[in-house]
Amino acid sequence: MRSFWGLMRAYWFSSRWREAWTLTLVIALLTALSSKADVWFTVAAGELATSIAFFHDAANTTPLESLLTNAGLLVLLVVLKDMGITGASKFVSATLHRKWRGWLNSRFNEALLDTNHTHYHAQHGSSGTAAPDNIDQRVQESIKDMTGGAIGLAMGVFGVFTSFYFVGGALLKNSVEVKGLEFLGSYGSAALALLAVAIYVPFNTWIAMKLGGMLEWLNIRMQKAEGSYRGELITLLRRSFHVAASQGEDVQKTIHGRLYLDIDSTWSKFNIVNTVYAGFESVYNFVGAKVVAYGPGLVPFIHNGLDLKGYITGSEQVNALISKCSWFIHVMPALATLRANSQRVIELAQAIENVQHPQEFYSQTGRSDFRYASQNPVFGLTIQKLELAHQGEDATPFLSAANLRFRRGEWTFLKGESGSGKTSLIKAINGLWPYGRGTIVFPEGVKSFYAAQEVKLQQVTLKQLVCLPGSEQDHGDAQVASALHKAGLGDFIEHMGDESREGKSWDQVLSGGQKQKLVVARIVLQQPGLLFLDEATGALDPDGKVAFHQAIKDNCPDVTVISVMHEAVAPRSMTGSEFYHSIVAIADGVATKKPLVPTLPVELTTILAQPLPAPRPVEDKWLRFSRRLKQK
Repeated sequence: MRSFWGLMRAYWFSSRWREAWTLTLVIALLTALSSKADVWFTVAAGELATSIAFFHDAANTTPLESLLTNAGLLVLLVVLKDMGITGASKFVSATLHRKWRGWLNSRFNEALLDTNHTHYHAQHGSSGTAAPDNIDQRVQESIKDMTGGAIGLAMGVFGVFTSFYFVGGALLKNSVEVKGLEFLGSYGSAALALLAVAIYVPFNTWIAMKLGGMLEWLNIRMQKAEGSYRGELITLLRRSFHVAASQGEDVQKTIHGRLYLDIDSTWSKFNIVNTVYAGFESVYNFVGAKVVAYGPGLVPFIHNGLDLKGYITGSEQVNALISKCSWFIHVMPALATLRANSQRVIELAQAIENVQHPQEFYSQTGRSDFRYASQNPVFGLTIQKLELAHQGEDATPFLSAANLRFRRGEWTFLKGESGSGKTSLIKAINGLWPYGRGTIVFPEGVKSFYAAQEVKLQQVTLKQLVCLPGSEQDHGDAQVASALHKAGLGDFIEHMGDESREGKSWDQVLSGGQKQKLVVARIVLQQPGLLFLDEATGALDPDGKVAFHQAIKDNCPDVTVISVMHEAVAPRSMTGSEFYHSIVAIADGVATKKPLVPTLPVELTTILAQPLPAPRPVEDKWLRFSRRLKQK
């Protein structure tokens, strides 16, 4: 789906091809029937015009009956065509639109949310391959508008061919000789009509395409501007508290004003081009229906080659043919939108395809040579010759680690100044850092869990939130309730099946500290063997941090923990014992691991700080021995 035609035909060659082709064939049949109805309509229009023209003719014995019959037949054909055939065609095409869009949406949903973390990598484009903007807009609006526009385009193209077949066939059948074109024989009037259509329609279609190109360019700009403004509004709602706390409303208004100015400027240009196009289309329709359609038949009519009925019928057939062939002109603004939407969908598909192999993708703009392997779980997690860098082929590594080994059940505290690379190290171990090199060997068959500082909760039930990354069907209610209780969220057990409370999602209901306790519930429930805590206790008070660690210590006895925290000293339990066994210290861009030096309890430290009594002099043992001998 990385090209326009690949994107257009993918659904018809997918596993749902029967559904796609069945709906397509029904639409084709109804479109052909609509073109055939155009012929019936033109004949009925000719009959009605004749009955009106000869209403007072002496030879017409039943003028009123003839007039009413022809008028009724014309109305019946209009109802049959517009309400029956056209209505059914719109319903089936809308069904095809819904099915096609649903299939495409599922494909992009699966591609973005795969185990490769494509949604993450696709947003980290570099100077060589820019990340697609407003992915949400592309998946939602662009796919919807593109599929609808493509179906309409296909119906219009097929309608042109069926119109040429049925309406053009009727023109040839009723064609007569034209004075000056005797060499064409009885095909003279048909040739004259087709020539008029062939000159008038393509020339004006060329003009429409030029205007449509401008509309397409403006449409793309409009989508980008609208997407940027909407994205900023969404971001504002997520950081609403921070804007209020910092009194940053004036700055936010300036940002919104700047973004909307781009929308307004593009919209103004779009309206100008649209107005020009609307005027062009109105003139084109009038000239086509009143001049081009009735002009060719006027020549044989003047020379008595056609009677009035034949003239009206032939002119209406030319008008129907022009109308069908002018479909491109009528929908050129929609085609411009189609091209704009398809371009944005294709760009997203290309971005998804580009990041299927993340290291190859990042290697285009820097060094990305991470190797991941597995080993016997007895040996734990091993990191060898690791270097982390930023984008650029010659970028100097900002963090290196020659050899780090984390034993099974070992708790390690990452220590270093802000910006030293602690979180980057955690990301690199988990395959989420783009540039650098090194080997990371995981314990085979061990489940890992990454707990980040900021917790964003999805719109699902509380039970599902606890069961992540698994499904709520994987665990019973009793297990989830026990995990919530151990994490300190027992008050919410009775609401496990709810997606919200008092109209608010769980992301809005739970405080920052409660969200981090929810992470504890996940850890207790999932029982990972390898746990990464990336400042996962930042929203907790000192007692809460101790409880956080104690819950993991009590319920996950063999877990290997690698933790990043703001604190300079790792927390200890309430009894004063250490949670952590070792420290990885990052200084001057180098990560080194060493055992944690136990810290004595405060009471013992106070006792040892008191001055000791003066030592008594110690006598020499030989002196004591000699003294005893003398006494004897």
